[in-house]
Amino acid sequence: MKKALVTGANKSIGFETARKLAQKGYYVYMGCRDAAKGAQAVAALQAEGLTQVEAIQLDVTNAASITAAQALLQSKITSLDLLVNNAGISGGFPQPQRAADCNLQLVREVFETNFFGVIAVTQAFLPLLKAAAEAVIVNVTSGLGSLTLHSDPAWQYYAVKGAAYGPSKTALNAWTVVLAYELRDTTVRVNVVDPGYTATDFNHHSGHLSVTDSAAFVVKYATIDAAGPHGKFFSHDIAVNNHESPW
Repeated sequence: MKKALVTGANKSIGFETARKLAQKGYYVYMGCRDAAKGAQAVAALQAEGLTQVEAIQLDVTNAASITAAQALLQSKITSLDLLVNNAGISGGFPQPQRAADCNLQLVREVFETNFFGVIAVTQAFLPLLKAAAEAVIVNVTSGLGSLTLHSDPAWQYYAVKGAAYGPSKTALNAWTVVLAYELRDTTVRVNVVDPGYTATDFNHHSGHLSVTDSAAFVVKYATIDAAGPHGKFFSHDIAVNNHESPW
């Protein structure tokens, strides 16, 4: 049975991604910052008959929490087949993120989760991923991280600017390119995947895509094999060129 770790898995796209992976036969470790909410999420899936799920307390902004989660998984498994770095925060839109007067602490907090948290978690679990015959890393990003799209006045979200959230995803995309290069001669595939403008707590459920469809898009790229794409940027909001997004 393949084993997966999904961060931010107790609600929204993370929860639905965990559900879909379990339905596909994965044993899913649901990384959750709040242990109680993690237990509730696991109970909900087990009530559906998805018994191969387990909550792992994991705060991606806390080094001790990451170390403990890594040690716990290493005591249970010898390899990890999939890491979905889904945990993220928005920082609030739009007023708090004006470039001219945003609070630097807010920017730091958003980057701590969306960028540094991904780096820390990936570094911690990379040895287990490399121990698998084939492994996949999906870094959940956003179209708002695309510099090309943000520079195009014709883009439908051109006016949605922010000094914290979008740049945190741009940084994540850039780091993923470097990671993909370093993993080019291994059987670990890594891509950034934008689930699209999804109706979640992030946007007060104003998105046009459902959590179910967006999680399915994430899972599509989470379940590739060693011959699958590597170092690419895929967006659910882009319907051409195999959903590839410009950087």
